[in-house]
Amino acid sequence: MIPSQQKPNVHLAALPLVDVLSLLGEQGECKYDPDLHTGPDAFEPETLLERQARIDAAKDICDSCPVWAACLEYALRTKQSDGVWAGHTARELAALRMASRSGSLGEAA
Repeated sequence: MIPSQQKPNVHLAALPLVDVLSLLGEQGECKYDPDLHTGPDAFEPETLLERQARIDAAKDICDSCPVWAACLEYALRTKQSDGVWAGHTARELAALRMASRSGSLGEAA
């Protein structure tokens, strides 16, 4: 699932979170349209259909992101509760964390 162009020189888990976040801000495809990945603010309504279309579009962008692995590392380490991170919703990230803890990550991915 990791894009072939993603070959980090340093193990991402060893990087401080601030460095991972900096990498995302500099090289992440989401920097061009962050609302696509986070959704509208609390005062803007979003229907279920609009939300699903936004999530699908964000996931498509994540598929070709050069820092996909760093994004996933950051999202899992910080336990993100909303938005789309490395092509996963918060619910999907929670499932990945649970699968990782139970040792069944290969089955959940």
